[in-house]
Amino acid sequence: MSPGARERVAAVVDHTLLKPEATVADVAAAVAEAIELGVYAVCVSPSMVPDAIAARDAAGDGPGATLPVAAVAGFPSGKHHSAIKAAEAARAVTDGAAEIDVVLDVGAVLAGDLAAVTADIAVVRAAVPDTVLKVIVESAVLLGGAGEEALIGACRAAENAGADFVKTSTGFHPAGGAAVRAVEVMADAVDGRLGVKASGGIRTGPDATAMLAAGATRLGLSGTRAVLDGLD
Repeated sequence: MSPGARERVAAVVDHTLLKPEATVADVAAAVAEAIELGVYAVCVSPSMVPDAIAARDAAGDGPGATLPVAAVAGFPSGKHHSAIKAAEAARAVTDGAAEIDVVLDVGAVLAGDLAAVTADIAVVRAAVPDTVLKVIVESAVLLGGAGEEALIGACRAAENAGADFVKTSTGFHPAGGAAVRAVEVMADAVDGRLGVKASGGIRTGPDATAMLAAGATRLGLSGTRAVLDGLD
């Protein structure tokens, strides 16, 4: 592994804690670990954004002082009303979130109703106009259920709605998480106009570097330390 690889990978990681049993102490520990590891951001459930902000601020003026906090919306199913997704995103931003990862309606993509997908995400975009917005497309479901054209269509719908990133997975769907081929398709679909976040099932250093080589510009990791240790 080339010198500095650990630092370069860490710099594009969203260190993620989304398990439903997470406590305030867990969030504080995740923030402390994110700061220690030098990652880009920490991603938590929307109700726990204030806890993440408090933990970050308690760390003082060191390297973690500007650590962005991201939150999810419409998670993990994407089957919430658009207004609910938008309200959840707006509340998270009010609480201090700098980025929102929202789940699109995967069923609408599979049904070919991309206009509805675009309209759904556009409502969220309008609610948080100045916030980085990542759209989770559940790439494994789309590739397995309808093929690459469905995944491309989801990416284009997200772009048309004003998203900043497309993201592979919630990490909670039984169909699976990120895959190299999915990242390649997504990166080709957005062609540098949007970022591509690979998330879900990335557990080793080689997994992470493969996703970046495929075109990912951000990684969502829950086992960040193990991944980075695998780059040493």
